[in-house]
Amino acid sequence: MDGETLNGGVNQVVRIGRTVRRPTGAWTPAVHSLLRHLAETGFTGAPRVRGIDEEGREILDFVPGEVAHYPIPEYVRGDVALAAAGRLLRRYHDASAGFTAPDGAVWQLPAREPREVVCHGDAATYNTVFRVGLPVALIDFDAAHPGPRVWDLAYTAYRFAPLGAPGSNGEHVPVAEQARRLRLLADAYGLGPADRRALPRTVCDRLHALVAFMTERAAAGDTAFARHLADGHDALYRTDAAHVRAHEERFAEALLSGASTEPPPAAAT
Repeated sequence: MDGETLNGGVNQVVRIGRTVRRPTGAWTPAVHSLLRHLAETGFTGAPRVRGIDEEGREILDFVPGEVAHYPIPEYVRGDVALAAAGRLLRRYHDASAGFTAPDGAVWQLPAREPREVVCHGDAATYNTVFRVGLPVALIDFDAAHPGPRVWDLAYTAYRFAPLGAPGSNGEHVPVAEQARRLRLLADAYGLGPADRRALPRTVCDRLHALVAFMTERAAAGDTAFARHLADGHDALYRTDAAHVRAHEERFAEALLSGASTEPPPAAAT
């Protein structure tokens, strides 16, 4: 069956009518259980599962809108879109918090403690659907895994603020502006004080974990990740992690200055 090939990163993704077909993996049953749970809670910011097709691909609803691949569109870097991304991730986390994984569930990435929510695992601009300039849904849940809220938010912050070193992904964002935008994202999410203190260092840890994962997958014969290493993605992430580490105190000060010491209220799903 023919269809429109979409930009799927490490996967071949095909749109057929109102559905999307994607490769499956050992983690697919757990991810489908999660997506069904999200639908049952009323969370609308994720695709619905429709099953497996005759070629063994998963069938998901196509989520209409624009996906923000690099180079990042200007509207994605606006404050309104950034705050909306924080609120979207918070709603997703709150919806996932009540999920009970099936017995023997397999995740692509290892679970991390504390298991507060099911992390999306790759909640970046390129896995976010925008409409009229605002984020409305997350896609590509292959990297989902149980873990702490701040672990997931760290990667969203890295991609949305963004927090890269000068020139990273072709962008040059001054440190003061990165700090301001990081605070805006944390406020929109409703991040508590302990996680605010941990967020800058967690960004570094998250990037190093990504490099380790890429290296492991490439060594196992995954050609997509081998290509990423050949293109220098690992070096970019290490450079960006060093940048965040060098400015950790400034980022932490921005996150904590005048922030509420009370735990954030639960967001509605």
